[in-house]
Amino acid sequence: MRLFYLVKKELIEIFRQKELLPLLFIAPMIQIIILGYVVTTDIERVPVNIINLSVNKATNRIINRIEKSPLFDVKNIYFTNRDNMDVLKRSAVAAVILFRDPFSNTDVRNKRDNPLKYPEIRILMDGIDSNTSSIAAGYFNGIIKKFILADMEKLGVVLPVENKTVIRFNPELKSINYMGPGIVALLLTILTLFLTSVSIVREKEQQTMDTLLISRLTPVEIYIGKAMPMAIIGLIHMCIGVAVVVLWFKIPVRGNLLYLFIAAVVFLAALLSYSLMISTIAATQQQGLFFAWFSMVTFILLSGLFTPTENVPQALQFLVKINPLVYLVKIIREIFLKGNGIEYFYKDLLALAGIAVVAISLSLMNFKRFISG
Repeated sequence: MRLFYLVKKELIEIFRQKELLPLLFIAPMIQIIILGYVVTTDIERVPVNIINLSVNKATNRIINRIEKSPLFDVKNIYFTNRDNMDVLKRSAVAAVILFRDPFSNTDVRNKRDNPLKYPEIRILMDGIDSNTSSIAAGYFNGIIKKFILADMEKLGVVLPVENKTVIRFNPELKSINYMGPGIVALLLTILTLFLTSVSIVREKEQQTMDTLLISRLTPVEIYIGKAMPMAIIGLIHMCIGVAVVVLWFKIPVRGNLLYLFIAAVVFLAALLSYSLMISTIAATQQQGLFFAWFSMVTFILLSGLFTPTENVPQALQFLVKINPLVYLVKIIREIFLKGNGIEYFYKDLLALAGIAVVAISLSLMNFKRFISG
């Protein structure tokens, strides 16, 4: 019962800060919507220039396909050679596509009507953004491949081997389906980490910690009473985030959300324990926020949210293994995209639980040392 009143007191103290309420419940929805549109690897409307030095009939048909494709935004079509390097340096376009005939003009008159004769094609890209350049080049190669296969089919030519790719869990290859669930885990981390990291240090600055210490509450009850309200708020944030990605971005949920709830509870146990340890170590709220910010950046960069964790150097892989956000991001994506049950990710859940146990033990020991000092 004493613990209940302490949790109630903490919740009242949070909710009576009216300027904080929009940050708690409105900001997460806005952030998820904004990040959902911004944090995407989909490449559309790549600005390109086309230089057509070919008289081959196939060239015009290929250019027509490029113009009609939503993947490219053709800015200009030139019929004379130009200084492509200057155009790319000015960043006017991301690529220049050059068409020219690989044979002499006298041969053109004899071979221009041959349907299997194609122009020589050169793609010049700035390459500053390697991701955009490689994806755009892949898009263009796909257009050329489909064009040639369509021509061969009209002539009755069949390839002896044809590869077909079947995409099972994200058939439309929409990056929001992959990034959206991860953003929910991201916001759950940010909000709870920052709010909890200043909870105890705020009590020290306001000189109200002594009141708790002389009460009949045990150190464990004080510790749980500080963590429980943040856990409740964190779960509310997760529910808001899931609702936004499902209703706004139309991301399907193929798995059981109960498993997500279990994973979130275990994750919050680890994260809140770490945050409370920060709050006991920090001397001021500013120090607590700085430690939380540094930890947040490290968690995010090593979580696999934006880049695969396999890209992390082997010497730093141990940081990936002890990062609780890694396991939550993986679990939430498996539930959303694959519809996996707990039998598929129980090892990740056990690893997350192990991190939580260690974090709780260290944090509680540090908290007892803090109140005894």
